[in-house]
Amino acid sequence: MSLLAANSPAERAEALILLTTRLTGLIEQETALFEARRPLDTQAFQDEKSKLATIYRREIAAVKQQPDRLEGAPEALKSQLKEETVRFTAALEANGRAVEALRVLTEGIVRAVADEAGRLQDQDTGYGPGTRRPATPSIAVNQRA
Repeated sequence: MSLLAANSPAERAEALILLTTRLTGLIEQETALFEARRPLDTQAFQDEKSKLATIYRREIAAVKQQPDRLEGAPEALKSQLKEETVRFTAALEANGRAVEALRVLTEGIVRAVADEAGRLQDQDTGYGPGTRRPATPSIAVNQRA
């Protein structure tokens, strides 16, 4: 189980602050790229984000099970950790909204493409009333040229 390496509650709080700050920064960067409609640019840091998120989740679970892991840390560090946690939570919420907006946009594009493909496929071809042009246009050849 990957947890933060720390010899004291103060070291653990400092490490958790650094971890939370870095993870928040990556999530904010990802959100900005999502909002700029550049989701593929996030691939460069997904591995790091995933690893940090796993360590964060495990460390928070361990602190919940054993609150003494941070007991005795200076109040200033605890306060800073709380502030970083609030910032992290806000970044996660903004990221969720951006992901949802991208999902809606992507589904709309996919639906429009599928509708257009279906419309083109359903077109009647031939001659006479009620028929439409074939999907592939006719070519006229000028024999004098």
